[in-house]
Amino acid sequence: MDEYLPEPYTTFRARYPAVASATDELGSSLGEAGPLDAREQRLAKLGIAVGALAEGAVRSNTRKALDLGVDAEEIRHVALLAITTAGFPTSIAAMEWIDEVLDART
Repeated sequence: MDEYLPEPYTTFRARYPAVASATDELGSSLGEAGPLDAREQRLAKLGIAVGALAEGAVRSNTRKALDLGVDAEEIRHVALLAITTAGFPTSIAAMEWIDEVLDART
């Protein structure tokens, strides 16, 4: 499957290539700064995206988690865990976005 990149993201990268490159570098440095492996980092990022109600980031992190071999129930569990911290509506919204990505992969 081709990687889905939303138009606003591709426009940003084309308009500000130096900033996009710096952001990529920062992301790599952050990933290397601690003990979490790629799978753990992706699940953490998904949880942060869920709590922030960042739909695009939830979708992106779901796709990237699947690419790392994280299974659907583990991904859904992240959204479920958000109920007590971010609230039921936030969790349900994230679950919907996650399920849409999962459905597109089947």
